[in-house]
Amino acid sequence: MKILVLNCGSSSLKYQLFAMPEEAVLIKGTVEKIGSDDAIHAYKTDGQKGETVSEILDHREAIRQVVAALTSPEVGVLKEAAEITAVGHRVVHGGERFSLSTLINGEVKQAIRDTFDLAPLHNPANLLGIEAMEEVLPAVPQVAVFDTAFHQTMPMEHFLYPIPYVLYQRHKVRRYGFHGTSHRYVTSRVPALVGRDVTGLKVISCHIGNGASVAAIWRGRSIDTSMGMTPLEGLMMGTRSGDIDPSIHEYVMEKEGLTFDELNSMLNKHSGLYGVSGITGDMRQIVEERSKGNTRAGVAFSMYTYRIRKYIGAYAAAMNGVDVILFTAGVGENSPLLRRSVLERLTYLGIEVDDRANEEGKGERLITTPNSKVAVCVIPTNEELMIARDTNSLVTGLSTTPDRDSISFDT
Repeated sequence: MKILVLNCGSSSLKYQLFAMPEEAVLIKGTVEKIGSDDAIHAYKTDGQKGETVSEILDHREAIRQVVAALTSPEVGVLKEAAEITAVGHRVVHGGERFSLSTLINGEVKQAIRDTFDLAPLHNPANLLGIEAMEEVLPAVPQVAVFDTAFHQTMPMEHFLYPIPYVLYQRHKVRRYGFHGTSHRYVTSRVPALVGRDVTGLKVISCHIGNGASVAAIWRGRSIDTSMGMTPLEGLMMGTRSGDIDPSIHEYVMEKEGLTFDELNSMLNKHSGLYGVSGITGDMRQIVEERSKGNTRAGVAFSMYTYRIRKYIGAYAAAMNGVDVILFTAGVGENSPLLRRSVLERLTYLGIEVDDRANEEGKGERLITTPNSKVAVCVIPTNEELMIARDTNSLVTGLSTTPDRDSISFDT
């Protein structure tokens, strides 16, 4: 089977084509600047790389170009589009309706529309990709894999906010959490490193990238996570503020003469590492500037690691202990300095870091000594593979190609 995985943004899309069940990546690529006359389509296979610049005015045309590339003799990964068995889509927000991935039908698409208010930057783009694919390959079944689904196991006392309950009843104001596909994948890899089934473990998963979240995972199920109703809550991030006193909003709007949209932009795009350092939201540049003695870069780095450490401590308390702490995503996987800075003040948990494994190791690995009471892992995430697996499982469970408007889903 050939499974195409799509992650659509408002002006971009990322894709990977998998051969399943071998889980081999045949090609991966991106289309950027959709909506312009100089859109960039870049791809990579085992044997070659390619890039084209052309007019791509919408997602439908972007997907047409992707399918054309997959089937071109020069690329050689498919002979014809009919070889694509199914398409899996990353969808950021599934609200309360989805605790599992699901085949896409009319009801599912409407449910995604119903969450536009909860994820205005992501879900409209995700739906654009679904509808564009329907036009380009109408006979191919599609699957939605929701970032929020993994966190639907949180108990009510963890996901509710301490505000009038009627706001949850009327408007579903609650914690949803994100990065669920990543947290689910990396947690599934823990047994291979520690030799114990995840159902017997207390795991704290740290997805640390430009967007960042921590999840408390008890017996394989998410019981709490740092992101909230939106991806703005929680850790300090590359350009997002994370947790702040909500009274700051009104105060800053009045003092600076900001509109709500301007405030929202400030909190999402001009805060975090970027806001404090005044330089960048990229951790690599923060570390470089810190090493040169840049005071604000140093403060930004210290704030960032402190808040990760604080959430780890909170979740260790929430689970009455921790067996495994894991780091994943761009910063978590690639910054030994960040991991060391977070862990060096968690020695009360009995953590003993193996400095060589932390500094020099590659790929999936333990970075603690055999004597450490808590195992600490680095696990590169693979959300696309998780989407491909879910898509493959749902589609191979069908005896015939479904009528997408007749597929039911759990509510």
